[in-house]
Amino acid sequence: MFTVALSSTLLTALSAASLALAQGTTTTPAAPAQSTYPAVPLAQKRFASPEDLPYKVDTDVGLIRGDQYGYNICNSTTENQESRCQTSYFNSIDDFCLWGPPEYGREVGDIEGIMVAWCTKPGHGTRLIPAGALQGVQWMVTPDYVQAVGYIDQTFINILRGDWGGEMDPHGADLRGNPMGGVIFSNAYNNRYEQVIEWHNFVGGNKFCFKACDPNGPNAAHFCEHIYDRIGCDYNAPNNAQNGTFESCEGENQDFPGTYTLDGQVMTYTQPAESLGPITTIPYTARMPASSNCVTHTSSLLYSALPTAASPDGPSTTAGSSNTATGSLTRTTAATGAASTSTGTSGGSQSGDADGNGASALAISGVSVLGVVFSALFFA
Repeated sequence: MFTVALSSTLLTALSAASLALAQGTTTTPAAPAQSTYPAVPLAQKRFASPEDLPYKVDTDVGLIRGDQYGYNICNSTTENQESRCQTSYFNSIDDFCLWGPPEYGREVGDIEGIMVAWCTKPGHGTRLIPAGALQGVQWMVTPDYVQAVGYIDQTFINILRGDWGGEMDPHGADLRGNPMGGVIFSNAYNNRYEQVIEWHNFVGGNKFCFKACDPNGPNAAHFCEHIYDRIGCDYNAPNNAQNGTFESCEGENQDFPGTYTLDGQVMTYTQPAESLGPITTIPYTARMPASSNCVTHTSSLLYSALPTAASPDGPSTTAGSSNTATGSLTRTTAATGAASTSTGTSGGSQSGDADGNGASALAISGVSVLGVVFSALFFA
């Protein structure tokens, strides 16, 4: 027989455990800590062709923003108006896609992380932009990028009427992209599908701009910059798009977004932190790139295979006409508790793209939208 001497600490622990059992209570273990960043950022993932894509490009689980909403293997079995395809194509004026919400009813800034592909042509396994939604498109081919800018009744792709939207790009503050796992392919460069690594898509206010930079070009990351998410298309994609006109053109490169020349000196604009409030002035006007060889098209011939559908909230009387205003969404980030204001920004609980100037404050949850506070920046 052995005599065991128990320490006072152990006796106290045993007494507490006995009391808990007697009272029928249990101790709930703490939830495991969540990580923010993926093992490999979205912009570093490479796929030789659409056939090489996995079911989901974003394979990380347990991260703060949750799992990828949709999938990347898209074909005839996924091609319908409920598709969750997050593989997009950007080929020509009659064959391109935009990112749009999967359902109608929420602000773009809150759901950029779950956007799905809406395309102008069948065959990609995606949703199709309904006939009549596109009301004017300018397709531009330049030495370093291809670009589409246009007017749209945005309610047809599930964007709320009056929503000034946001920016989608392959980065985001948590490096998972907006949408998470969203990838783009284009045959506009070498007549074969290549993955577009750098791109940005602004949509809202019944207008959109989408730029896909040549993956073989030396300045793709500069032309498709993603740190100017608050100043919209006129500064990120200067254009001469006209409502009611469908045309494809050749053009020269724009200046890198955020750069301009003043008195012969090249300057760089620094987008202010969102915590400083709304952007009321911008010290420059972006230079308009020259265009040439424009060819006008008939929209009914360009988009002959699109389905007919009704707008979720009824006929629009203003689509494409509100081209001088912008929205400023004031948000509070969960990470810092600081108020932030964004123009067409990519922020919010689903997007987390408050990454201007490399800032890493994440708007993961606790997002509040306080309203539109100024105009004349997003689209002019």
